[in-house]
Amino acid sequence: MTRVFDHYARYYDLLYRDKDYQGEAGYVHGLIQRYGPPGTRSILDLGCGTGAHAQYLAAFGLEVHGVDRSSQMLDWAEARRLALPLGERLTFSQGDIRQVRLGRTFDAVVALFHVMSYQTGNEDLEATLRTAREHLKPGGVFIFDCWYGPAVLTERPEVRVKRLEDTAIVVTRIAEPVLRPNENVVEVNYQVFIKDKARAAVEEVRETHLMRYLFRP
Repeated sequence: MTRVFDHYARYYDLLYRDKDYQGEAGYVHGLIQRYGPPGTRSILDLGCGTGAHAQYLAAFGLEVHGVDRSSQMLDWAEARRLALPLGERLTFSQGDIRQVRLGRTFDAVVALFHVMSYQTGNEDLEATLRTAREHLKPGGVFIFDCWYGPAVLTERPEVRVKRLEDTAIVVTRIAEPVLRPNENVVEVNYQVFIKDKARAAVEEVRETHLMRYLFRP
């Protein structure tokens, strides 16, 4: 999975520039205010990617530490931090969210943008939950999203094509999902074409993401 996201880091923010990170961070902040300990100040962001959610959570006056396996994702996150006036509220480190132990605790832990659905085995899921527990202060809250099983089985995943560009590259991504119901997993096969505008050269990248969908039990 690390190799996949090292490739992904190159065009990740471009592909998701239309994602409402600010609105999602605001919603999560509201949940923390409602369910978390009074006066919450610190957050651990598991699977932080390029730090977009962390950026907007920090804008609420929170101190956010992000952890991710991909060094290239973290390079983008660090560049984001350095460009922000509130960058002193952000820190990042590399680690496997199933195993990482930072030696400190936080008022809240979050794992956003389907990070938990990448934990495709029970052992992986339980290990990540233990990580969250080990880093929470008493009364702290863990907030995550995931692929929701009944929704996946009702509205089956379908082939999708996404095209975006900036001043340097044009990205075309084709997503072809395969449902594996006996494993509660969707195998998403990506074919990505990246065109360098300056050189008119096209690179093709193929990736497979396994996404587990969860049920209430």
